[in-house]
Amino acid sequence: MRPVSDAFLRTLRGSHRAVFELRAVAPGQTGVEPSGTVLTILGGVVDQDATAVSRSSIDVTVDGTGMWPTRATDLLAPYGQEIFARRGIRYGNGVTEWVSLGYFRIDAPEQDQPADGPITISGRDRMAGIEDGKLTAPIQFPATATLGAVVDQLVTDVYPAAVIDWDDATDSEQIGRALICEEDRYAFLDELIRAYGKTWYWDHRGVLVIRTPPDPTSPVWTVDHGEGGVLVSLARSLSREGVYNGVVASGEGADTTVPARAVVVDNNPTSPTRWGGPFGKVPKFFSSPVITSDVQAGIAGAAELRRTLGLPYNVDFEAVPNPALEADDPIRVRYPGRSEAHVLERLTIPLTAEDAMSGTTREQTTIILGSV
Repeated sequence: MRPVSDAFLRTLRGSHRAVFELRAVAPGQTGVEPSGTVLTILGGVVDQDATAVSRSSIDVTVDGTGMWPTRATDLLAPYGQEIFARRGIRYGNGVTEWVSLGYFRIDAPEQDQPADGPITISGRDRMAGIEDGKLTAPIQFPATATLGAVVDQLVTDVYPAAVIDWDDATDSEQIGRALICEEDRYAFLDELIRAYGKTWYWDHRGVLVIRTPPDPTSPVWTVDHGEGGVLVSLARSLSREGVYNGVVASGEGADTTVPARAVVVDNNPTSPTRWGGPFGKVPKFFSSPVITSDVQAGIAGAAELRRTLGLPYNVDFEAVPNPALEADDPIRVRYPGRSEAHVLERLTIPLTAEDAMSGTTREQTTIILGSV
């Protein structure tokens, strides 16, 4: 969850004044107070999806008076320009506490009523540039290259001023095997980072964050009903589709005859998806030449398994918006007769005061990892 004060979280549970801001900004800025031109918001949402390439996206409508881009350098032109969004609370003493929702590359401005009618803008976070930035020639990295150096070279080739934030010292580890990034920059980086059990995304500050996913057993927010609650509506469903209870992680390169390998399974005897229980044995396979040891294969396999455990049980809800929440955040969902630990998969934050926040979660069963 993004940093906010205790007063902010308390105020969300009662009557409060929500405020919103959208700025057209020069590309490449970071932080939660970028310089730019404030736009008049007419409506819109910011979406987060932990399973998407671009974790965050925006669809917003603004006052189009004199704003339609006619030159490549205009504020809303789709040639690298960005918009920055935030939502906050204005307290009774006039102080505003803001929560940044991130930076978004403008992909498609549209106007149905020229010349000064509303303009609808769609955009994605900075991962869109990494995905689009295919290589024109292969790049080879020696086995002695560090993980941080590889990531830095491929990211700053697209965003020269990029800030990259690791949550530990994994960036100092050598990759251990000569690797070639041939064309798809995003796919290579995604495979590389996942092989170390990490997740990566551009956060609300415009910073590329590379971290271990948060502990799913430590909820950061409670979605509940009743007095002081924030829950508006809730629906739930069960499905086996796309569910795995084991991961086979392996790595093989031309420099070795014995590939690294590990099989990680859901070994919790009380889990509905336990390996070998009524759910069966349903493995997912993850292979990467980046994996050079059985230990690393186990780390990568455990991280992949955590992404799928609990998926049979999903909850869709609407609630009073909490803009500090992020995809992958663990939350507690309370409704009559139930109190459950869930992980947010998708989240929609409205840019208007009238609309509720919506989200989709998966129930998080207690994880006891085992191997076979």
